Parts: sequence; C-alpha cells; structure tokens
Amino acid sequence: MALSRRSFLRGAGALVALPFLDAMRPSLAFGQGRPANMPPPRRFLAWFVPNGIHMAGWTPAEAGANWTPTPILQPIAAFRDDVLVLTGLDNLPGRPEGPGDHAGGTSAFLTARHVTKTDGADIRNGVSVDQAMAQQLGGETKFPSLVLGLEGGGNVGGCDSGYSCAYSRNISWAGERTPVSKETSPRSVFDRLFGGVDPRATREQIERRRRYHRSILDFVKEDATRLTGKLGPTDRAKLDEYFTGVRELERRIATADEVGSCDAGEAPTGGELPDQVRQMNDLMALAFQCDLTRFATFMLGNGGSNRPFPFLNVFDGHHQISHHQNNPANHAQLQVIDTWEVEQFAYLVGKLKAIEEGDGTLLDQCALYFSSEIEDGNAHRHQNMPILLAGKAGGALRPGRHIVFRERPPVSNLYVSLIRAMGGQADEFGDDGTGPLGELA
Repeated sequence: MALSRRSFLRGAGALVALPFLDAMRPSLAFGQGRPANMPPPRRFLAWFVPNGIHMAGWTPAEAGANWTPTPILQPIAAFRDDVLVLTGLDNLPGRPEGPGDHAGGTSAFLTARHVTKTDGADIRNGVSVDQAMAQQLGGETKFPSLVLGLEGGGNVGGCDSGYSCAYSRNISWAGERTPVSKETSPRSVFDRLFGGVDPRATREQIERRRRYHRSILDFVKEDATRLTGKLGPTDRAKLDEYFTGVRELERRIATADEVGSCDAGEAPTGGELPDQVRQMNDLMALAFQCDLTRFATFMLGNGGSNRPFPFLNVFDGHHQISHHQNNPANHAQLQVIDTWEVEQFAYLVGKLKAIEEGDGTLLDQCALYFSSEIEDGNAHRHQNMPILLAGKAGGALRPGRHIVFRERPPVSNLYVSLIRAMGGQADEFGDDGTGPLGELA
C-alpha cells in the first residue's frame, strides 16, 4: 500500500501524525516494479545554553579525526563519529555597545547581527537562521518551525545593561522587529503537536477526551489497528516503537502536571529541570520523526540565566558562577554544569540516531547545532565560540572530526553552509557573512 507523507490516524475527535514509513516512498514510473529512492527530508535544530562554557575543559587538544573527548565532551564520546567540534569561529556582531554581552550575544546567536541598543519598543535585529530556513522551506510541513525553551518572560523592559528583554529571551527572529516567542510548557507543545483535533470532531468528542484524561492513542486505536494490518513487518515495528514513545512521553508529561511543574523563571526547584529537558528533547525528536516540522530551536535558559542546579550540588546561580575570576572552585562548578548540558544534548543525538529513516537514521538527516551566547562567562568574549554540530545533514556534513579554523571565519559563514545543507539558498548571512565554510563536507 502507498501512504502520503502527511497521513494521520483519526479517531473520535483526535488526529495523530505518523512517522516516516517505507510505505510512504512513492513508486517509480509504471512498470518498473520497485520503490523509488526518495531521500528523507533534512532537519535543523539549534540547542542554546547560557553563560558560555569553561573552555579549558571543553576544547580537544587534537585536530582532525583522532580528537580525544575532553571532560566536558565526555557525554558525547559515544557519538564522536556523528559530531563535529568546531574551534575558531567568531560571532563578533554579538559584541554590545558597552556592557550587555549576554543580550548582545543571545540576540546574535542565530542572526549574526549587531542589534540596536534599547530597552524600549524600537528593537532591531535580523532574521535568524532557523527562520530563514523556515521561510524558504517550511511550507512543506504542518509547522514551519518549532521555538521551544524552559525559561519564560516577556519581551518588554530591560534585562541587561540597557538592552531589551527581547534580546535576552529569544534566539529565533522572523524579522528585524519580530522575535518568535518560545513555548516553555511540554504539555502545551505535546497537545499542539500530537493532540491535534480532527476538524470533523464534535465538541462533545473533544470534551470527553479531556474529561477522562485518556491517551490520544486510545482514540485512534481502531484506525491504527486497520493500518497496521496493511503494513510490512519493518513498518509495523517502526509504528509500534513510535506509539510506545508517544504514550510514554504523554504519561511522563501528565505525571509532571499532576505533581506541579515549576514556574519557568530563574530558579526552578531541584529535580524538575532534568525531566523537563528530557521531555522537550523527546518532543523535538518526535516532531522530526513525524515530519511535523524540519526546523527547531531550544533554549535551555535565557541569556545570562542565573538558574542554580541543586540536583548537581551547584546551589549558586549559573550566571554568578560564570564570573569565575579564575577561581578553581568556580571552574569546577562550571565544568559540572557544562558537562550536564552536553549530556542532555547527547541524549537527543542518541534519540535521533536510534530512529531508522530511509537507508540510515534520522540523525543522518539532521544538523544539530549546540552553542552559547558567549565563549567564556568571565571574559564575555564573542570569539572562538564553543560549537558542536551533530549529524550529517543528508551528506552535506562529514562528522567525526575536530576542525580548527586558524583564520577565524565568522559564525555567519557556518549559517550560509547550513542553509544550503537544508536545501535553501544563501550566499551571505548576518552582518559579516561572506560565503559558506569549505571544511564541513
């Protein structure tokens, strides 16, 4: 049987998207009798961490394919053949006018633009790389992009030395004056992605599901059973794995709601943040698996976040510690935080690598970008940015290496390469982009 890539399972008032299945591959011209080799779509995700990185524990000593994972990069060691470590890229447009490096760096994180310094309504930035991709290519999916995070807050007022809160709390920008506000509730994201309401549903059907708190999968069971009987063994296994993941994530989100999730502010209580990060990672993986979107961003914290990490035995605020003043005790705490952050990113890498798609894995079709708004939290540098790039982007990237850029090209050139890797068009980007990086493939 042949399925559309936009197939859904329907039930009493509910819709559930399907993952990419072999049955969605189109046939060749009449009479050729075998499936066409339709390549899966490519995806991009930017994963932001605040306050820079303790670079002494981050940067590998060796360049090339034989790089040795440093203490902070140990969590990604299991996926070293799927990752590029990039050293020597600068984001100089992020330098502020006087103080305000966190706002300047966060606003330039994906735009590579120097922003107008203001804490009023006259903000001005540029289009971020994720939105540039979505504007060119996002029309092929239900959601052109996903913009997620774990710390909320509005865009009004000042947050960093005369810079608008819009600059510190957003990395995704649809236009010069239009930050794309992030969603910070896993439950809201789940309902938006997978709790889709069938437009033919009655109000009674919708309310019944909400009233009895039943899984969305229960409402599409009959359609799922009918579809499963028509699929081959490989697709049946994929579908079963996908349903298991959706149901487990739905259960964990519901449990968190019952316990009471923390306010998405500066200091969530210990024990809740790790599960929230895991839920968001799972949601992004499922959204990619279902081809609901191909472009996403995630902010672990707002720029300059002062969140503590009591579950890591780090009780002072992250921003406070990042002003380490070369104190070994502060370095040690930063290394603990940074290692945990890389561990969360590595979980997403592993999640995508475990999902079969096409002739490889979902990770093979992705470019996952991990970085921060500054290099070092004490010096507030916008040079030599800490960057990981995971996945192959459908063959546009050749991972498994530590690349050292001696001539210090701008991060904006990386963004030109990534737009092209996704299938878009770009010759330059941001304030200082001059063309693509040649070393990535």
